[in-house]
Amino acid sequence: MALMAQDTAPLVLNVTRGEPELVCPAEPTPRELKPLSDIDDQEGLRFQMPGIMFYRADPSMEGKDPVKVVKDALAKALVFFYPYAGRLVEGPKRKLIVDCTGEGVPFIEAEADATLEDFGDEIHPPFPLEDLLYDIPGTDGMLGTPLFIVQVTRLRCGGFIVAIRGNHVIADGTGVMQLMNAVGELGRGFTTPSVPPVWDRERLTAKKSTKVTFPHPEYDQHEEVNHHDSVNNQANLVQQSFLFGPTELAALRRNVPPHIKQFSSFDILSASLWRCRTIALGLDPEEEVRLLFAVNARNKFNPPLAKGYYGNACAFPAVCARAGDICHNDMAYILDLIRSTKKEVNEEYMRSIMNLMVTNDRPEFTVRQTYVVSDLRHLGFADVDFGWGKPVYGGPASNGSVPDASFFITFMNKKGDNMIMVPISLPPTAMDVFVKELRAMIDIYPSTFNHF
Repeated sequence: MALMAQDTAPLVLNVTRGEPELVCPAEPTPRELKPLSDIDDQEGLRFQMPGIMFYRADPSMEGKDPVKVVKDALAKALVFFYPYAGRLVEGPKRKLIVDCTGEGVPFIEAEADATLEDFGDEIHPPFPLEDLLYDIPGTDGMLGTPLFIVQVTRLRCGGFIVAIRGNHVIADGTGVMQLMNAVGELGRGFTTPSVPPVWDRERLTAKKSTKVTFPHPEYDQHEEVNHHDSVNNQANLVQQSFLFGPTELAALRRNVPPHIKQFSSFDILSASLWRCRTIALGLDPEEEVRLLFAVNARNKFNPPLAKGYYGNACAFPAVCARAGDICHNDMAYILDLIRSTKKEVNEEYMRSIMNLMVTNDRPEFTVRQTYVVSDLRHLGFADVDFGWGKPVYGGPASNGSVPDASFFITFMNKKGDNMIMVPISLPPTAMDVFVKELRAMIDIYPSTFNHF
């Protein structure tokens, strides 16, 4: 396991930026109202989701301007993904609806006095996002604001950076990457996206029967007792990122009794991190703790959702246990909890969430003593190709802006090895304990446990 430098100061960039320009669909699109689904329209998804991709110069693209290529391809993609060019309005009972106005997506052209090499041998968050993705005043709200923003920043070396920000209610990570891969294809000369977008939000909308058939502790609402004294007090947090390759994952697997079979890298990593984090926080053994994780439910429906469905289609089921049980039981106990919770997610579970949303005024996700993990490795960030090849880095634009969440990100080291990068945010003393516990689980020589 490699430990990346904590609280790394992002590179200071000198960026010259043009005024935001609205990119509209390249052809006329329908003017209509399109209600979001009841999985889209959750209070907990009403936020903006940034991402970023770094590209090297390519001699075969000599004379091509990445700004023009991306901008023109975006206009073509918006013909197919035309709701993205609209704006949100609110209907009865706070129901969010896309007004397909065709107003367009803000696009920012920029130049940075820097090269790709200035970002280091191994590009990883945090990045100077305030330079690479202009925070356009007045665009943070839900209603009447752009659903997507793109900034393309040219670099001195001929490389470039594409930074994006999407409203989470219109698409999950899979959906956003479907849009961006379509932009890439159209930029490379395709006439239509290889995966045509599908709206079909009606399938994930509550029916006449609104019975909640499953318990949903992921939406339990607690009083804010001592909440701000916990890990959520961001002012007192340090942030470190950890790298896990085949050696580290094999070491974690050795903590699992031999009779436990068929668990994924995601399962063992989530269980290990949750255990170490719970120990590090020093909670009362009787305190309830929760692990929330994203489960893509596209294939849980009968029939499965269409391949081109780009709306939100994830559940975030909660594993609940006493802190003492997580700290003192073996890994088999935690893995069994995770696997049994995963198995609950089926079409009826998703319908139960939809019904909960419409009967309970779209509750927030629970936050008290909750740790969220989300595996972003297979979303398609690494595949977005505008003609310059695949990105050197593609993924979240920050490595832990949500203090109680960890994203699993694909990371390629200098040797070309694919690793899993996981950001962790904790108070300083808790971080020391966390590192000690994780090191003990992996049982590696101190010389391999290094700072970048």
